[in-house]
Amino acid sequence: VQLQASGGGLVQAGGSLRLSCAASGLTFSGYAMGWFRQAPGKEREFVSTISRGGGGTNYADSVKGRFTIFRNNAENMVYLQMNSLKPEDTAVYYCAATARSYNIVLPGQYHYWGQGTLVTVSS
Repeated sequence: VQLQASGGGLVQAGGSLRLSCAASGLTFSGYAMGWFRQAPGKEREFVSTISRGGGGTNYADSVKGRFTIFRNNAENMVYLQMNSLKPEDTAVYYCAATARSYNIVLPGQYHYWGQGTLVTVSS
């Protein structure tokens, strides 16, 4: 199983980025997907999750209304559209897959992880 996250970069506050995660080696539609992030010196934290079919989503309060998660099961892809970015969004962002329900916010409940992509938001 491989999850390949991409799309990170340097952006000014108020800007936007779209992260992508390409999945292979698993039956993608059988897994809920999540995005997590880890800032320097901090623990990995939940950002967003989406159900197997894409009809259910959940967001951390800190990103609600600014970030949107969506997926394309035909292409084995999950995305995180990030708008109105803030300096506090700066972190390495990871995609992850879980065979459990989509409403899982604990990193330990995810079975597979991508390598992470760095997002830096300047003030």
